[in-house]
Amino acid sequence: MAPVPISTINVGHIDDVQELRRTKPKTVPQRFVRDMTERPTLQTSLSAQNSDMPVIDFSKLSKGSKEDLLNELCKLSVACQEWGFFQVINHEVDINLMENIEDMSKEFFMLPLEEKQKYPMAPGTVQGYGQAFVFSEDQKLDWCNMFALGIAPLYVRDPNLWPKKPAKLSETIELYSRKIKKLCQNLLRYIALGLSLEEDVFEEMFGEAVQAIRMNYYPTCSRPDLVLGLSPHSDGSALTVLQQAKGSPVGLQILKDSRWVPVQPIPNALVINIGDTIEVLTNGKYKSVEHRAVAHEEKDRLSIVTFYAPSYEVELGPMQEFVDENHPCKYRRYNHGEYSKHYVTNKLQGKRTLDFAKVEKSE
Repeated sequence: MAPVPISTINVGHIDDVQELRRTKPKTVPQRFVRDMTERPTLQTSLSAQNSDMPVIDFSKLSKGSKEDLLNELCKLSVACQEWGFFQVINHEVDINLMENIEDMSKEFFMLPLEEKQKYPMAPGTVQGYGQAFVFSEDQKLDWCNMFALGIAPLYVRDPNLWPKKPAKLSETIELYSRKIKKLCQNLLRYIALGLSLEEDVFEEMFGEAVQAIRMNYYPTCSRPDLVLGLSPHSDGSALTVLQQAKGSPVGLQILKDSRWVPVQPIPNALVINIGDTIEVLTNGKYKSVEHRAVAHEEKDRLSIVTFYAPSYEVELGPMQEFVDENHPCKYRRYNHGEYSKHYVTNKLQGKRTLDFAKVEKSE
């Protein structure tokens, strides 16, 4: 979510998918229709089977016995290494707060279009209401409306984009973001311990962490087999925290063993995934994993996503603990602000953005 100057990018006309659903419920404009190779198959788009994604009990990490802690650290390490994703239960984020931000986010997306358009996401930027990562007029669009805000540090905020309606949405975002920040800091401590590192190594390295929030609203689609709710990508963050609204259909899919696996959220749990930053720091031991969202024919879906990343001032590269003669350095050192700018000024294309940091490419 690095700040990017407003540019003269020509993105063409972008239909608002909620308005499409309201005015032309059976129409899927060509800009949303994916090439055959990108379309979700019937099996993956309709399957709601639970994957074997690991579930981490945060209370065993924070309050459990020494044995509980060691067992849960082992599970966390396996989750990060083999999946890049896990769900966390008993995470200490108040359930009422989670329900409040869900309700207010829904209320925001139900506002008239002209009200939401008071907070436009300008081309080349990733804050405000609209579609992010669109850079040309012939680019395929996601079946999704987004509303995103920079949270921290304060200078990444654009006060003009913070909504006045619903009345308490901005206040709730502030409170929610503080709680999610604390969870991310704690999870990074336990991830460090699972890597046999000092527990505060990431917090010290990251400096004044960057945090952003994005709400994704996926309306129903008459042809979910033709579209994607969100294009395949990995996240540029260190950690990403996803909350799926209650009653939403299964929509998140992760690429596991070359197959798209649907993720069935556990009630009141949060879905966590490793971002590109952790992949680079661990020299590929922990990998950021491609994921995408699919649309649904009968149910709308809402998700609330928090991105937590190092300061834009920080220089990053593989930590010395993960580089030896058997594990050569895979990534060059780079400035995180430059990587963030690179990330948000390119369309979502799987893990291609991480080529920016790969040693092979720099050579």
